[in-house]
Amino acid sequence: IAQALKRGVPVGEIRNVKGTAFAAKDPSECAFPFVEVDSFESVQSDKTAYARANRIEYDEHDPVRGRAILQRHDHRVLVVNPPAMPLTTPELDRVAELPYLRLPHPMYDDQGGVPAIQEVRFSVTHNRGCAGACSFCAIAFHQGRMISCRSEESVVREVEELTRLPDFKGYIHDVGGPTANFRHPTCKKQLKCGMCRGRNCLAPEPCPNLDADHSDYLHLLRRCIPGVKKVFVRSGIRFDYMLLDKSDAFFRELVQYHVSGQLKVAPEHCINSVLDYMGKPHIEVYERFQRKYSQFNQKMGKQQFLVPYLMSS
Repeated sequence: IAQALKRGVPVGEIRNVKGTAFAAKDPSECAFPFVEVDSFESVQSDKTAYARANRIEYDEHDPVRGRAILQRHDHRVLVVNPPAMPLTTPELDRVAELPYLRLPHPMYDDQGGVPAIQEVRFSVTHNRGCAGACSFCAIAFHQGRMISCRSEESVVREVEELTRLPDFKGYIHDVGGPTANFRHPTCKKQLKCGMCRGRNCLAPEPCPNLDADHSDYLHLLRRCIPGVKKVFVRSGIRFDYMLLDKSDAFFRELVQYHVSGQLKVAPEHCINSVLDYMGKPHIEVYERFQRKYSQFNQKMGKQQFLVPYLMSS
C-alpha cells in the first residue's frame, strides 16, 4: 500500500493488495477469483445464512489457496481480498526488532499506568499463527493457521535487550505466542498447497502427516544468556501436540526448568461430544497429559500445578 501511494496511486484505486478489503459497486472490480456469501441483510436476520457465510470465510481464509469473498450490502459489494502470506522469518525479525519503547502509552500515566503490562513486560513472542484451528477461536482469522517464526538469534537479541532494562530481575516470564510450542509448520505440504480445507491438524484425531517436533523450540529455550536466571513458558501449551512428539525431552525440560509453579493448558471442556464441536481432542488426551505431567513432577521432586482453561457456556 505504501509503495502504491508513493507512486501516486490514489488510495481508492488500490484494489489488488492481499489482506485488504474495500467497498465496490460491482463484483467485476475484484482482482482475484472469488466466492460470494449471503448478503449482509440475510446474515443479519438468518442464523443459518450467518453460519453458512462464516463457514465459507473459514474455508477460504488461507494465503495459498484462498479466494476473495464478496458480500452484498444494499447497493454495494464488500470485497475481502485473499489473506496475505505470513511474514517470512527475516520479515518477522525486522518487525519484532523495531525500536519499541516497551512501555504503555503515556496517556495512561494519569490513571496509574496499565497494571497488566507487568505480566508481559519481560516476555518474548517467538511465533505467529496457530495450527490448532479450534472452532471457537479467532486466532485462525487474525494470525492464520500457518505457523511463522522468528529466528533464534532475533529472540536472543531481544532477551539481551531486556536484560539491560533497569528493573529486570533475571526472569524471562514467557517465550511464547498464540500457542507456545509451535515452532514450525505442522506439515511440509502447507507452504505449497496451503492448509487443508475442512480438516484440522490435531482434532478430532491428529493428521498422519503431522510433524510433532519440539527440538527447535527446545534449542531456543536452552540458550544461555548472561543475566538471565530463569526462562518460563506461560503462554498456552498445546498438550496434544506435545504428546505426539516421539521424544520426551521437551516435556521433561519444561517440567524441570520452565514452569513458574503452574502451567496453563486448555482442555476447554470435559464432554467429548462438545469437544468434537469445539475442534478439540477428547478429554482422555488431557487426562493422559495430566498423568504424565504429574509423574514427571514426582520424579523431579517438584510440586507444580496445571491450570486447565474450561469454557462453561
